[in-house]
Amino acid sequence: MPFKKVRERFPLSNIDISVIVPLKDEAESLPELCAWIERVMQTHQFSYEVILIDDGSEDGSWDFIKQISAQKPDFKGISLNRNYGKSAALNTGFQAAQGKVVITMDADLQDSPDEIPELYQMISQQKYDLVSGWKKERRDSFIKNETSKFYNAVTRWFSGIKLHDFNCGLKAYNRRVIKNIEVYGEMHRYIPVIAKWAGYKKIGEKVVKHQARKYGKTKFGLERFIYGFLDLLTISFVSKFRKRPMHFFGVWGTFSFLLGFFFTLYLAYDKYMNVFYRHIQGREIVDQPLFYLALVAILAGIQLFLAGFIGEMITTNSHKTNDYVIAEQINIKSDKD
Repeated sequence: MPFKKVRERFPLSNIDISVIVPLKDEAESLPELCAWIERVMQTHQFSYEVILIDDGSEDGSWDFIKQISAQKPDFKGISLNRNYGKSAALNTGFQAAQGKVVITMDADLQDSPDEIPELYQMISQQKYDLVSGWKKERRDSFIKNETSKFYNAVTRWFSGIKLHDFNCGLKAYNRRVIKNIEVYGEMHRYIPVIAKWAGYKKIGEKVVKHQARKYGKTKFGLERFIYGFLDLLTISFVSKFRKRPMHFFGVWGTFSFLLGFFFTLYLAYDKYMNVFYRHIQGREIVDQPLFYLALVAILAGIQLFLAGFIGEMITTNSHKTNDYVIAEQINIKSDKD
């Protein structure tokens, strides 16, 4: 099976930091956020770009992005054709980013741009692949806080990554990390897990200040309680078996087939012993419930094997593409430029 070449040969730029800000309906907070980021960058004399990704806003956010991009070329904008979700927005920003260090943050002013210099230092000097923020003192609702604690604990156990806050929007990445991972669906919650399974294992953590929401309302809903659990199962399965589905389906198919096969042998042997040695008629094999359970197990085993073969064929021949569309771009250069 052909192996995909690692995507590290991207033209390097003289930009120190790319700040990626996914947003939806954050028109009130954007002016203050952009001024804050600009002030931090100028104070520390970073060369930078800020990529604002409008994920289907309906409140005038894109109008502001167009305005600031026209006035300040360091601010760039991408507008998705509709609301695709945070993962699609982040992945789009990762593709467009040119900086040596990439920092993501939310647009609601709960993440502080003052954390950027230390995050940059941890990537550029301490050589971390990824640094995740830890909102040790959260300014969220009780339900959101407790839900977050539960999923962080489960994800730590599942992934073996010792982070306290996997879903913190404030993260820093080495450029090569974001160019070699793909975030899709709702997998933004588990980017450290995706990075680890892609081979980037030097993952750190930094306590960051978390501020109360100043404008608008939270996008958090109770449905994320269910989505988060399903996403964790999905990312665990896909990361381990995406390139080798037969390893999963084949093992369970073999187990199921052999279980049904040996139960069938047992029934045939028991019938033989009853007729020729015990001289009793006994029940017919097909009259016993165990026979049908064995038959189901054999058929299930065969189906799992077929699923594994089909998965291997799809994996070998498919080229995954994103299913979202960019409507407009401002000041964005392709990696091929």
